Amino acid sequence: MLFKKLVLYTHLKAVLSLKSIAGPFKNKNMRFSLSIVFFFLSLSSFAQKEVINFEALDSLYREDQFYLNLSFTSLQNKAPGLNQIKISTAISFGFLRDFPINKKRTWAVAAGLGYSYSGLNQNIGINEVDGKNQYSIINTEFTKNKLLLHYIDLPIEIRWRTSTPESHKFWRIYTGFKVSYLVYDQYKFDGGGIKINQSGNSDLNKLQYGAYIAAGYNTWNIYGYYGLNPIFKSASINEQSLKLNSFNIGLMFYIL
Repeated sequence: MLFKKLVLYTHLKAVLSLKSIAGPFKNKNMRFSLSIVFFFLSLSSFAQKEVINFEALDSLYREDQFYLNLSFTSLQNKAPGLNQIKISTAISFGFLRDFPINKKRTWAVAAGLGYSYSGLNQNIGINEVDGKNQYSIINTEFTKNKLLLHYIDLPIEIRWRTSTPESHKFWRIYTGFKVSYLVYDQYKFDGGGIKINQSGNSDLNKLQYGAYIAAGYNTWNIYGYYGLNPIFKSASINEQSLKLNSFNIGLMFYIL
């Protein structure tokens, strides 16, 4: 209210000043032009009906969010004798753009871009012979046997949440589909006085895809992912194809 009074006072002062200036002018055209100026200045003084409220609720909000996922990988469809010898961890992070599809904005679709890393600790030995990789089950003692995979992710998801303009704390169920492209791989072995460090394995599937779900309240959400195609495209042990799939379970954190 005080701001409105100040604006009105300023405009009236300007109007009175211009009227005093217009007094000496005898030219009708000049007096008419100044009268038009007086009119619009007077009108603008009453046009200040509302002051911007920076604390007003945003009814057109979006849940645009950065995400961080920490999970454990369980290999599925394992060949006989294949075991995970230690915990295999995975991490992913990125950004999702939110597109609400109903008036209450409780339903939305989202698409994004991210990065993911998976470290698989298991007992598959990879040995390059004459330019080709040979695979076997390791039955001897070793210190390290790990396959490291780095992906660029393209997730898309359907979102349901109980969010409102008043609060960013709400229940959610987000389910989606993720396509991942392998950008770098590395195999590390250390045992029995032998060390192997190789990358660029052409037997790995460059393209991975799978379904996932995240559900929970506020920041903390349970996360699950299942890979729909194998990690390897052309690898076998004892003439049996490796059809390993990833199943991840962990936590998903959403950050505005």
